[in-house]
Amino acid sequence: MSSSTAPFKIDEYVLHHVMNSHEWHIPFLPPVKLPVFLSLHALMIVIWSVLLLIVFLILYRKNQRVPTGITNALEAFVQFIRDDIAVPSLGQKDGVHYTPLLCTFFFFILGLNLIGMIPLFATATANINVTFALSFIVLLFLTVGTMLRNGIGGFFHALTPAGVPILILPIIVALELLGVFIKATALTVRLFANMLAGHMVILTLLGLIVMYGLIALPALALAVAISALEVFVAFLQAYIFTLLSAAFIGQMYHPDH
Repeated sequence: MSSSTAPFKIDEYVLHHVMNSHEWHIPFLPPVKLPVFLSLHALMIVIWSVLLLIVFLILYRKNQRVPTGITNALEAFVQFIRDDIAVPSLGQKDGVHYTPLLCTFFFFILGLNLIGMIPLFATATANINVTFALSFIVLLFLTVGTMLRNGIGGFFHALTPAGVPILILPIIVALELLGVFIKATALTVRLFANMLAGHMVILTLLGLIVMYGLIALPALALAVAISALEVFVAFLQAYIFTLLSAAFIGQMYHPDH
C-alpha cells in the first residue's frame, strides 16, 4: 500500500505532536531540522527564557510612581505570590527572601504552559524531564538547603514528629525521609501529567475529524472547549507547583510551626 493511501493512525498522530524531537513543525511550512544538541522542548525553554528576560528587563518599569499596563499586571502577580504563598508558608523573613525563587517558578512554568497552546510552539512542561528538573531544584532546597540552614541535626529534626515513641522513631524518620522524595516526585508527575493529558485529548478530538470527516465535526467544538479549559489549567498548574514548593520548603525549614 502506498504512503498516500495508508490509513490514518490517530495514536501516531497524537504521539507525534506531544513527544520531544529534533524537528520543529511550523504550520504550513516544511519541518525545521534542529541541531543534535537542541531538542524541540529545549528550544521552547530557550525561547520562553528570552521572552521572560525581555518582559522583566525591558518592558517592566520598576520605578513607575503609579504602575500601569504590563508593570501593574506583573506586580499584581508578584504581590500575590509574596503575600498569599511565600509569607504564609515560610514566614515573613524567609517568605520575602524566597519570593524571587517562587516567582521564577510561577512565571517560567506559566509561560511554557501557555506558549504550548499556540500551534507554532510545543509544550515543554509536557516533558517529564523538564518537570523533573524543576522538582529537583525544590528537592535540593528540601535536603541540602535545610542542612545548610539548620545543620544535619536540624534536617533530621524536621523528619521527627513530636511525641513519637523512641522504639518506632527510626521507622518514622525513614518514612519521613522517603516522603521528602515522594513530594518532589509528586511535583514532577502532577505538572507533567496534567499538561500532557490535556494536549492528548485535544489532538485526539482533532484526529477524529481527520479520520471520519464532517460527521465528527462536533469534536471540533469539544476541542475548542477543552482548549479554553487548558488555559485555566496552565495558570492552575503554575500556581499549584509554586504553592506546594513553598509549603514543602516551609515544612522543612520551620518544622516546629
